[in-house]
Amino acid sequence: MTDAVILQRRRVAVLVSIAKRIGYSLWGVSVVLFFVLFFTDFDGPLVPVVVATLIAGCALLLPAIVLGYAVRAADREDREQGRTP
Repeated sequence: MTDAVILQRRRVAVLVSIAKRIGYSLWGVSVVLFFVLFFTDFDGPLVPVVVATLIAGCALLLPAIVLGYAVRAADREDREQGRTP
């Protein structure tokens, strides 16, 4: 079954997966840099990097998580209706 909607949903699922990986990685970088700054002087050029990575991670994760739930819900409904092989 090669339905255009299913193919588009797969593409969105791949993009969601990539966005989640990048977003969580940015959060991880932010946390690590925060603790590096916490145990040092909390001054310098790394403070804006912490803020930027935290904001960028949030900006990527918000739509990725919502779209991920949407894709899973659509797949579940298709299975329940018997529309997928």
